[in-house]
Amino acid sequence: QLQLVESGGGLVQHGGFLRLSCAASGVTLDYYAIGWFRQAPGKEREGVSCISSSSGRTYYANSVKGRFTISRDNAKNTVYLQMNSLKPEDTGIYYCAARTPYYCSGQRDDYDYWGQGTQVTVSS
Repeated sequence: QLQLVESGGGLVQHGGFLRLSCAASGVTLDYYAIGWFRQAPGKEREGVSCISSSSGRTYYANSVKGRFTISRDNAKNTVYLQMNSLKPEDTGIYYCAARTPYYCSGQRDDYDYWGQGTQVTVSS
């Protein structure tokens, strides 16, 4: 059974940075594509980034391109999301999710496993 736990969220000022972690247990992440999603208050959950398993290709929402970087550390069975130049509109609960197909999807319903989320708040 695959379990995902997010960590690393917190309160930062506009222009600050955070690194989120998605730690997996039960099953190695080598065989899953991993996506990051976020949900702001009153808004739907949206895809932020994704990294595939076989190719390692990465994808980013236009709103975070050039600011966020997704990466894998297979030895630690962990996926990271480095977030730089944070803006107030980045505020929300950030979730990591896994899907058994090795390739990425930006659609919430395509993912099979979810973490509990970690709060990111960016102040002005």
